[in-house]
Amino acid sequence: MSDETRRYLLLLPAPEAEWAQLPESEHRAGMENHRRFHEALAARGHRIVMVSPLEPSAEAVSMRNTGRGSALVTDGPFTESVEQVVGFYLLESGDEADLLEVVRAFAEGGDHVELRRLAT
Repeated sequence: MSDETRRYLLLLPAPEAEWAQLPESEHRAGMENHRRFHEALAARGHRIVMVSPLEPSAEAVSMRNTGRGSALVTDGPFTESVEQVVGFYLLESGDEADLLEVVRAFAEGGDHVELRRLAT
């Protein structure tokens, strides 16, 4: 990784319960959007370091510091919310402005995303 290359975490929040109820055609459309995203990243010189869906948030294990030298361990997500992080991309790019254009097109294709720079 050169000095000007940075890494980015692209979070994919979605309402898990709603996604499970969508017809198969919507799932196929979503997968097609991801395929186009992968192609656009590669064509424009951005690199996928890692990509993965996450297991359902109901299967998460959350740990919260109690402030007394211990941690409270609970089953399920850290916070209850309508949307959960259902997957992520770890990306590498030397052109943030162009990466933002590619990510914007991905979001316009139907995916809600949050792009974060990794701290250096």
